[in-house]
Amino acid sequence: MKNLLIFLISLVFVISSQAQQKSITLLPEELVNRKEIYVDIQLDQNQDIKEQLELLNKTISIDSYDNERYTTKAYISVNKYNSFLKLGYDFQILTPPSLLLPKEQLDNNGQKNIDDWDYYPSYSEYIDLMYQFAEDYPDLCEVVNIGETNENHDILFIHISNNLGEDLDEPEFMYTSSMHGDEITGYVLMLRYIDYLLSNYATNSRIAMLVDEIDIWINPLANPDGTFAGGDNSVSGATRYNANGVDLNRNYADPEDGAHPDSYPYQTETLLFMNFANEHDFVMSANFHGGAEVINYPWDTWSRLAADNDWWYFISREYADTAQEYSAAGYLTDYDNGITNGYAWYSISGGRQDYMNYFEHCREVTMEISNTKMPPGSQMPLFWEYNYRSLLNYMEQVLYGVRGVVTNLFNGNLIKAKVFIDSHDLDESFVFSSVPAGNYHRLLKQGTYDFTFSTPGYYNKTITNVNVSDYQTTILNIELEPNVGSIETNNYKISIFPNPAQNYVSIILPETDEYLVKIFDNIGRHIYTETTSGSSFNIPLTDIISGNYIICVMNNKGDIFTSKLVVE
Repeated sequence: MKNLLIFLISLVFVISSQAQQKSITLLPEELVNRKEIYVDIQLDQNQDIKEQLELLNKTISIDSYDNERYTTKAYISVNKYNSFLKLGYDFQILTPPSLLLPKEQLDNNGQKNIDDWDYYPSYSEYIDLMYQFAEDYPDLCEVVNIGETNENHDILFIHISNNLGEDLDEPEFMYTSSMHGDEITGYVLMLRYIDYLLSNYATNSRIAMLVDEIDIWINPLANPDGTFAGGDNSVSGATRYNANGVDLNRNYADPEDGAHPDSYPYQTETLLFMNFANEHDFVMSANFHGGAEVINYPWDTWSRLAADNDWWYFISREYADTAQEYSAAGYLTDYDNGITNGYAWYSISGGRQDYMNYFEHCREVTMEISNTKMPPGSQMPLFWEYNYRSLLNYMEQVLYGVRGVVTNLFNGNLIKAKVFIDSHDLDESFVFSSVPAGNYHRLLKQGTYDFTFSTPGYYNKTITNVNVSDYQTTILNIELEPNVGSIETNNYKISIFPNPAQNYVSIILPETDEYLVKIFDNIGRHIYTETTSGSSFNIPLTDIISGNYIICVMNNKGDIFTSKLVVE
């Protein structure tokens, strides 16, 4: 790796646009093996800069932009190097950030103690640390392995709760770091944050409250293949991309550009995180990066502001202001004094932040917490001192806003329901109550709002003039009335027999049509779907256990009919 560093330092050159047009420059083997090239690109001052950045971002991963020099630092995957050359930009190849410091400034040289948190743990040390937390605090935390990467590294979470294994009326919260493998200040901070929560639970009342009231999930290392691209014993030589040369923060489904905006298949790491998020009901989260010092809030993909833009500004401002108060002058002051709307900075597609907000109905920001991607390990205690109060404040915000449980009016069963704020919600900003606990959590800036609760098989319920205050919690529990029995609409009437039923149920309608049939259980979980045509049909019940259900039938005119079904 030392020879690669010497090679790259000597390889700072400019390729002219004319030369690019004549031939495709062959990359040295050292760069091909790394799967990525770090470059400084000269933009065209006579063209719109934002349009150029958006065009480039379809091929490369923009890292930072210098508006005085009209240049942008960026990563280019070797898979897309030829496509980049065809764009005709002049550029310089730079030494990767992970090769700027000698290993002794990054790793444990045999004389350091992990309790000082002043170096980057090796892969084996990381694994040992995570499992040691669970061994030392078995009543407060567990290690959850969500899967292996292409190079057989584990992606691990520490799950912290005073009620492990129970589904309670608590918001789920997630911190995750270093999906860009060479941006690892957050890697050390998240390990220390885990230790801080666990070791202070018994003596610090605020920490105890947070652990008791929040279901906490922390993943310190989201791209271990990238972080340990130079070998498992050192973070030196880390890459931004994963082992396939793919930027994981461009690899998610995008609200504007749809699936696969980067043209790559979903990577192993992406699929693991998407499946993990889908299995949970995260209310709030953050992912940690480096290379700038700014809290980046939604949206990244388009210019229109989020429905909760005022709340995003409020919590981002709180994080930055607190960090500035406890840090050296000038820390976390980029852009709007430490915060920025993502699109206002530069637009990206396929980012994890937008995916979580749009598709998972979570509230996630991107935290850029160090201008240097890989500061010396000796600086990690400083970054901890700058940030740990802000980390606590941000996590505590998940407890505020409006929260409650949604239940069946008749029997008290907990229900999965949509929670929509009238004349406010847009771009999938609504949330759902979760099952089996039936709890919902709607984070909001101070104000007055009208809420509508809805789910198939129940009448909608609207609550007006709900008052919300900053740093306060408004409890709003809701009972929804089931919509059961035969219903007449536009001279339609459905008949269901036998009811109660055992092996099958028949449905009779007054005319031949195409119908979509769905069955929901009593807490709103969808358990059966069938598309059929005609005026009568049977539904087999052999795979449906005994209990009370709701059948929903919709014809091609959009008429919806519901009825209670009892399965014996």
